[in-house]
Amino acid sequence: MANNGANGEFRSAMTLCRNVFRDKLYDYKASWRMLRPASLTDQLFIKAKRIRTLEITREARVEEGVLTEFMALINYGIVGLIQLDKGFADNVDLTNDEAMACYDRWAEECTQLMLRKNHDYGGAWEDMRISSYTDFILTKIERIKEIENHAGQTSVSEGIASNYMDIINYAVFAVIKLAVRKQADE
Repeated sequence: MANNGANGEFRSAMTLCRNVFRDKLYDYKASWRMLRPASLTDQLFIKAKRIRTLEITREARVEEGVLTEFMALINYGIVGLIQLDKGFADNVDLTNDEAMACYDRWAEECTQLMLRKNHDYGGAWEDMRISSYTDFILTKIERIKEIENHAGQTSVSEGIASNYMDIINYAVFAVIKLAVRKQADE
């Protein structure tokens, strides 16, 4: 796919997630500021594990489906980047506007990375299965756990932020396939 088309699809997927993030800020404020790194990693794990379970069993007993969970992975991935940047807090220390500014900064950084990778990988994600995105996300989460177990230190591997960005990247691909293209067809 041409970079312009990918750019629009990436941005559409990120906008869908941004709208959910903004609406949840209205409901809960930036309560996620209290999440310590390991808790955030576990939250990402819960979302990815549910996606995998739904993919395998093809049965959901809770209303939210796979699309909702991929969008949550994007939003929690961005929360992770914010938390790495600011550290966790003992209380809600960001206004909704400040939280949105942080979100927008990291969302744009992730979008730019996706565009660069899309160029270098020749849009390979287009031919991948959504279930592969899920497996790659679970692998990235496992890597984050190991890095956390090593107090954030790596010897040759990318750090936690890179893994968050990769999780976001794979989840965006899924949102594009599950929602953005369906909206464009309607």
